[in-house]
Amino acid sequence: MNKAQHKRSLTDNSSDYQTEYPLPQTGFLRLHQIIGNPKAKPPIPALIPVGKSTWWEGCRSGRFPEPIKIGNRITVWRVQDIKDYIKQQDSL
Repeated sequence: MNKAQHKRSLTDNSSDYQTEYPLPQTGFLRLHQIIGNPKAKPPIPALIPVGKSTWWEGCRSGRFPEPIKIGNRITVWRVQDIKDYIKQQDSL
């Protein structure tokens, strides 16, 4: 899958999108669900293909959605914020 196809599949509302990248309608995502984890069993595909350091720097600078702390060591992002970010990037 090339970059254009990947972007299209992330924003497509068809059933293929739900099968390939199942996201809940509402709720929260952890970091590994956003940037992926190829070492996981089964591998988790990246919704936003960047590294961990790049992601955190982008959150600090405002480039990526704002995180929510729900515990000392638990950080999440709203599903809707991630979907909105992906749609915004697709329109550029």
